[in-house]
Amino acid sequence: MSAKPLKNSMEKMTKNRINKLTLGTVQFGLSYGINNFVGQPARENSLTMLELVYDKGIKTFDTAYAYGNAEEILGEFLQRRNLREEVRIITKLKPNILLEKKGGVGQIIAGNLEESLRRLKRDFVDGYLLHTPEYVRDDKVIKALGELKKQKLTRNIGVSIYEEADAVFAAKLAEVDYIQVPYSIFDQRLDKTDFFQLAKKNNKTVFARSAFLQGLFFMAEEKIPPYLEKAKDYFREMDKIIGQYGFSRQQAALNFSLSNDGIDQVVFGVDNAGQLEENLKIAGQDIDWEPCLKELRGKFINIEKNIIFPRLWTK
Repeated sequence: MSAKPLKNSMEKMTKNRINKLTLGTVQFGLSYGINNFVGQPARENSLTMLELVYDKGIKTFDTAYAYGNAEEILGEFLQRRNLREEVRIITKLKPNILLEKKGGVGQIIAGNLEESLRRLKRDFVDGYLLHTPEYVRDDKVIKALGELKKQKLTRNIGVSIYEEADAVFAAKLAEVDYIQVPYSIFDQRLDKTDFFQLAKKNNKTVFARSAFLQGLFFMAEEKIPPYLEKAKDYFREMDKIIGQYGFSRQQAALNFSLSNDGIDQVVFGVDNAGQLEENLKIAGQDIDWEPCLKELRGKFINIEKNIIFPRLWTK
């Protein structure tokens, strides 16, 4: 079968898919990704990609205090284009910050956001997320985030999670607006829970990340490191399925996340303009994806965490 666009594709549908994309900026601030062999892009290259993304219609950007100088680069772009209400900026509290700094919880969290706002050259962000998932269970932390929202320093508060239990907990928490979750062909754990139903019922905005597993989806088999040897079997199985329909790994991975109605935004990152153009092209295509999706959905539901959790990858 072919993965060619359908003849009767609707412009509104493809535009909505572009609007469902959020650009992640970790690659602009760090040498990031298992398949990245060239390192962090030059500052001007990062700024050029931000320009291209914005001009192509993507208006939401995900960053974090922990992403090296990504906030500063994004801030420079925003200042150059004099962008304010036209874009949504989501950033995150420094991980484990309460273990590092002394003082009141509210003071520490407010101070970190002030630093991020200075880097971003803004006086507010659309979303401020916890980068340490367990903090979402701390009433003092949630209260501190709520104060920042009252002060209009952030319009929404939330959390970036790894485990299903934290996602479900956050979906039930009244104060939380945004929840960022890992979701990919190889990580369908949340489909086995009622997370997406809860999030929709409670008006949470769901951001899905890790569609490409930090570039693992693009690695040649011979370059996959020994500690991820088992992943080769899963890739062979996946390639057999998507090959029947003429899809590339990139098409399959991105479409898998975009097709989930419980996901509001798909966060993706790029190392270069070529990757960016290809992702935008995929999102802009109206393709006959449902038959392939049916085969992939539920197929890879018990993959080991040391494969789907990059933070557990052993070097």
